[in-house]
Amino acid sequence: MKLSQTGMGNVKLNNIDEMYPGQSILLQTGQLVQYGAGLFGYNTVPLLVRRNIEKIITDTLNKYGCVEVLLPTLQPDTIWKNSGRYDHYIDEGTMLITKTNKGTFCLAPTGEEAILEFAKEKLKSYKNLSVTYYQIGEKYRNEIRTRGFLLRGKSFPMLDAYSFDADDKSMEISYENARKAFLEIFEKIGLPVIPIVADNGTMGGKKSEEFMLISEQGEDKILYNEETGIGLNTEILEREDYKQYLEEEYGITDISNFKEIRTMELGHIFQLSTRYSEMMDGKYINKDGKEAYYYMGCYGIGVSRTLAALYENNLIDDSKWGPCGFVLPESVAPYKVQIIPKMENEEKFELANKLYNELQKKGINAILDDREKIQIGAKIRDCKVLGTPYMIVIGDKSDGESFELENNRTGEKKSVTLEELILNF
Repeated sequence: MKLSQTGMGNVKLNNIDEMYPGQSILLQTGQLVQYGAGLFGYNTVPLLVRRNIEKIITDTLNKYGCVEVLLPTLQPDTIWKNSGRYDHYIDEGTMLITKTNKGTFCLAPTGEEAILEFAKEKLKSYKNLSVTYYQIGEKYRNEIRTRGFLLRGKSFPMLDAYSFDADDKSMEISYENARKAFLEIFEKIGLPVIPIVADNGTMGGKKSEEFMLISEQGEDKILYNEETGIGLNTEILEREDYKQYLEEEYGITDISNFKEIRTMELGHIFQLSTRYSEMMDGKYINKDGKEAYYYMGCYGIGVSRTLAALYENNLIDDSKWGPCGFVLPESVAPYKVQIIPKMENEEKFELANKLYNELQKKGINAILDDREKIQIGAKIRDCKVLGTPYMIVIGDKSDGESFELENNRTGEKKSVTLEELILNF
């Protein structure tokens, strides 16, 4: 990518939001565009980061034997009335609807109803089970209190997956399969989440866990045992049977060593049992030739929440400049290196352009900062705004035989040839 083509000018950061500095930087630099409360557009770099997150999710779930599908986000109100949840969502103002001469349609806030309609046509026999379907698509919720920019929006991309099994034991196996996949996904993305004991709440069902990132920007408080790495949502303690629940489902008998910390929820998994299949008459023919309800699980990751957490968690907080940019993990960074030439020196610019073209030929995504009338110092600061992991400055000392590669996370510099640079990436 040539930076001149993006329209990016000389970046000046002012009045950075203290609570969400990372996303504040994205907004001030035009990498995110806000259209209204909870509604955002993505510029090139964060959009590509988002796609890389989605690819990690897709590749990992495929590895764990899940099946990708795509359901409509615009749905007839009839499927929601069939489940009995239409009035609930309408009364609390969460669901966005549109009335037409062909009927009333809903913008989906979640996907249980649609996936059951889908599954009933496909999973008619015990021979079709077990299966876990998943999709990555937009969800819509009329949040009364949008908060934290991408952390709580009205429109947001989400991974939602649903398992269908013949019995309780098989459901638990599917749940554990999804749990392992989620832990692997967040590890690949570079976010150290912890799975914590949670209450199923309005979702109902048997058991659930949230995937939390320890963060002062989060809106959840959990109890966490540093020695064991076990956490639990404080909402659990509101249950009358919380002691029995913790012991039976998670083997927790003592919470005296748990300390309260603030966290950000990025994912949630549930064992739903037969609640939704009973609501919507989701049945299959079992081994005895009789009708039986599906045992279900559901599993979700907020993609835009994960993107926001990634930027906030990889913030550069300079002792002089304060919050001034990011260094994205290489696993999700769309561009590995940013080339910064001295533009007024034609020879150096040609050298930078040659290096850029060679990297592109080798399939190594790079950014060439070819903007004119901007000093090298300002361009170096802008490199950090874009979150590029590495930087090469081509100035007066560059000889064309080797290049000084700087790690933007550690500040480490080393001299490399073009061949070594290609091998490094």
